[in-house]
Amino acid sequence: MPTESELVRLAMQRDAAAFGQLYELHLDSIYRYIYYRVGNATEAEDLTEQVFLKAWEHMAAYDERGLPFSAWLYRVARNAVIDYHRTRKPTEDLSEELVDKRGDPQETVELRLEMAEVTAALRTLPPEQQEIIVLRFIQGCSHAQAAAIMGKTEGALRALQYRALAALHQALGREGRAGASMRQPTATTTAQKP
Repeated sequence: MPTESELVRLAMQRDAAAFGQLYELHLDSIYRYIYYRVGNATEAEDLTEQVFLKAWEHMAAYDERGLPFSAWLYRVARNAVIDYHRTRKPTEDLSEELVDKRGDPQETVELRLEMAEVTAALRTLPPEQQEIIVLRFIQGCSHAQAAAIMGKTEGALRALQYRALAALHQALGREGRAGASMRQPTATTTAQKP
């Protein structure tokens, strides 16, 4: 099996089979990144397709610059997501497809409620803060990879991550208080029970 670097070199020479292997290696992670940024499976599939098509079209211009190929793909995906958000309104809730449907029904409901709260809180953040949280904590990118994808220094990225986590914590605090007050029984409803 050729290394990723060898596959990239072959793909740059228009080797479709090598690019196909790169596609297989990175498809799931690029799809997940896009899905968490757009919140709609159909749109994420379409955008993922566009990302790989654009990558294939521009393989000859790829320049490693000491970064992994995945960082370049994420940059292409990031640009696709930015374009998507410029032209469309936010869509459906993320939680529906992410919950494991085989688990305990009560756990599933609780997980969906928690995911809805996190999703709602995440959507209150500025796009750049949303992106760093998705890259670092959902995609598992390193600071260096996330910095390369977002076009920032690692220091700037760490500062952005700190602000994003603080803002998410604050937003979750507001969501949690609102959600808790809606879920807890009131004195009147408790007194009426036999």
